[in-house]
Amino acid sequence: MALGAAFVVLGGVTSAVTGPLDLPKGSWVSAYLVLVCGVPQYLMGRVTIRHQGRRSGWLLLAGWNLGNAAVVAGTLLTAPYVVDVGGALLLVSLIAVLWALLSRQPAGAARTISGAPRWLLVAVLLILIISIPIGLVLAHVRAG
Repeated sequence: MALGAAFVVLGGVTSAVTGPLDLPKGSWVSAYLVLVCGVPQYLMGRVTIRHQGRRSGWLLLAGWNLGNAAVVAGTLLTAPYVVDVGGALLLVSLIAVLWALLSRQPAGAARTISGAPRWLLVAVLLILIISIPIGLVLAHVRAG
C-alpha cells in the first residue's frame, strides 16, 4: 500500500517536472505512474495484506512492479516487446488478485470485502485487465 501511495506522489512530481522541461512522454509517464502503478497497487495492497499469504503477497508485489518497470522502460525506449513482457506480468498479477477476491475462500479471506467496495474493486481490476491488451497493441502501433 505504501508503494502505491508513493507512486501517486511520484506521478504528481513527474507531472510538475516534465511540463516545464517539455519532455515528450512526460505526461504519459506521469499518468501511468498514478493510474497504473499507484492507485491499483494501493488497492491490491489492501486486498493482499489481509487476505493472502506473505509469499503470494511478495510475488504479487514483485510481478506488479517489474511489469510496470518493463512497460515504462519499453515505452520510453520504443521497445514494444519489452512492453509485452511487462503487460504479461501485469495481467498475471491482476488475475491473481481478482481470483483471490472472487474465489470462495474460508472466513477471513478476500470475500470478507463485501458490498459496494468489493464490486468497485472488481470493476477496477476488470478495467485494468481489459486495458492491458489495448495498451500492448498501441505500443506496437506507435513503435511502427
